Amino acid sequence: MEEPQTPDTTPLSETKIPAPQPQTSARPTGRKVLCIEDEHFIAELYARALVKAGYDVTIKGDGVQALAEAQTNLYDVILLDLMVPNLTGIEILQALKDPTKTTPLKSKIVITTNLEQREDVRAAIEKQADGYLVKAELTPRELASFVDTIR
Repeated sequence: MEEPQTPDTTPLSETKIPAPQPQTSARPTGRKVLCIEDEHFIAELYARALVKAGYDVTIKGDGVQALAEAQTNLYDVILLDLMVPNLTGIEILQALKDPTKTTPLKSKIVITTNLEQREDVRAAIEKQADGYLVKAELTPRELASFVDTIR
């Protein structure tokens, strides 16, 4: 025969309630993204979305510093704005693709811009890069989803 259960008479003020756990970001992907973007607000939006998706993100807003960082070959994906100070995105892209200036990269390079490009100019840029995105046409979450597809 079972013993009758006695009700819990612990006063509510003494009840231990576990502290809420902070929400965690997605499982780390182990992938690194270099975001070359001089607009602080945009860079921050991208970084937050990518970190939330599990990426390790580094931001560089100066073209010279960005090129040096990209040449370390530590990144899986480089998001490259065309308009950054001291070196343009096109100059950075050309240097990264020039075997006399940069050893071949494992990084996939995705151009991010709001500039209108003539079709022939855009085609030439796309030929050297692994992707081309117009910033005004996607949300940071959509950017993170796009980066997920890059292998």
